[in-house]
Amino acid sequence: MSNPIDIIAGLGVVPVIAIERASDAVALADALLEGGLPVAEITFRTEAAADVLAAMRDARPELCIGAGTILDKGSLDRAIAAGARFGLAPGYDPDIVDAAKAADLPFCPGIMTPTDLTLAAARGVRLAKFFPAGVAGGPKALSGISAPFAHLGIRFIPTGGVTEATIGDWLAIRQVIAVGGTWIAKTEDIREGRFADIAKNARAAVGIAKEALERRR
Repeated sequence: MSNPIDIIAGLGVVPVIAIERASDAVALADALLEGGLPVAEITFRTEAAADVLAAMRDARPELCIGAGTILDKGSLDRAIAAGARFGLAPGYDPDIVDAAKAADLPFCPGIMTPTDLTLAAARGVRLAKFFPAGVAGGPKALSGISAPFAHLGIRFIPTGGVTEATIGDWLAIRQVIAVGGTWIAKTEDIREGRFADIAKNARAAVGIAKEALERRR
């Protein structure tokens, strides 16, 4: 099975999804796959998250599924049991980082400042989520924050405030492997069954990311 981080880096974009009903999981998975985006970050912001992961794992194993908003060990354990192949968090918690490492789960904790990044790097983190990316100052801020750590080879997934229009700006930074996008599969679009729109959003995001990645090669 392919390394999930390699899959994410190859696509350049990850849909960040808060889904309310497990009954929508397969339709959502199909929309993403139709849009050429075979990856999904299911956030643990809803009670349905673990059930959604399990449904996607069982019905659409070709989709690389991960868990977002992992704030505690219980959520991490449920995500792993449900089939998550990677995990992310909005902040840095050394206990969660250690637990994910012990479980052999690729994990991307959140950072926003040089202090955050210093602490995470000391714990062995080499892939971090820059969050909230827009509020924290955008691509220029990440370039400045990450510069003193460049020799460590730390890579980033900016999330929070990223839009389709700014994908290229973020991916112009070589340390950025992908962006996280909440616009691709919005909670209300899933709730109202607008899966054709989700597939369209996914296709557009993948196309823009592909062009951006090719430009920096």
